[in-house]
Amino acid sequence: MSRTAFLFPGQGSQAVGMGKSLAENFAPARAVFDEVDAALGQKLSTLMFEGPEDQLTLTANAQPALMAVSLAVIRTLEAEKGLDLGKAADFVAGHSLGEYSALTAAGSLTISETAKLLRIRGDAMQAAVPVGRGAMCALIGAEWELAAEIAREAAQNEVCDVANDNGGGQVVLSGHKGAIDRAIEIAKAKGVKRALPLPVSAPFHSSLMQPAAEAMQTALATATILAPKVPVVANVLAAPVTDPEAIRRHLVEQVTGSVRWRESMLWLGANGVTRFVECGSGKVLAGIVKRVVAGSEAVSLGTADDISAYSA
Repeated sequence: MSRTAFLFPGQGSQAVGMGKSLAENFAPARAVFDEVDAALGQKLSTLMFEGPEDQLTLTANAQPALMAVSLAVIRTLEAEKGLDLGKAADFVAGHSLGEYSALTAAGSLTISETAKLLRIRGDAMQAAVPVGRGAMCALIGAEWELAAEIAREAAQNEVCDVANDNGGGQVVLSGHKGAIDRAIEIAKAKGVKRALPLPVSAPFHSSLMQPAAEAMQTALATATILAPKVPVVANVLAAPVTDPEAIRRHLVEQVTGSVRWRESMLWLGANGVTRFVECGSGKVLAGIVKRVVAGSEAVSLGTADDISAYSA
């Protein structure tokens, strides 16, 4: 029997206008955006719908904004399509900050608490490294083993870590700017198809994020985390987790750890998942799944039209 996983996007999927058609068409979506605005004391929804883009892209805004769109999709599916995630999904997973969206959709965290945690996370990640000192790059046409080899060669007493193993021959490195610059040149010399710097404001998912991990350890220590109604495939494990204390621990580890997305998708495929439903802004995760999990089908739900066309 075919199994289903619901997926939740991470940073990079944000775009001005995201969530707008949901808010215009569905009261449950509006309620989510209102709840996030109230939790943050900010009209984040206006920033999402109207921009400016440079403000939406700021880590402290992008993280809760992406979660808000994902949860607006879930709440609308519950109201309009009778979705019961506990029955419809066998697993959930989210890319980096999307793991918080997945946990919220699965009932581990409330929307308000998640919005506040992601604001803390975004601020802490931004503050962990002075602007200009860190960088990230994407290696296109490289698998994890080659990327790890490039990172080791490029480090030269600086930090150069494998940040994201996205699958489909896309691996992201993160660390000191000098090391990332060297990694790009080494990658080209080793015949990697493309090696390009990413337009990010900090070296996410590297050991340079340790101050942010400590901030999240403090923030998560007092957060109420319930057992999810669906197992959550954790980024740092590439395996499911349901115990609240383990979830808390892995969310802290995730700040400095690699996003093992390719392995997570392969784990889901190996455990019978053939249907993937991406909830939120963009279609990045659905594209990755189709490349990584043979024979899978993937749908992206981010707009009112997407939801109208969706059959559970």
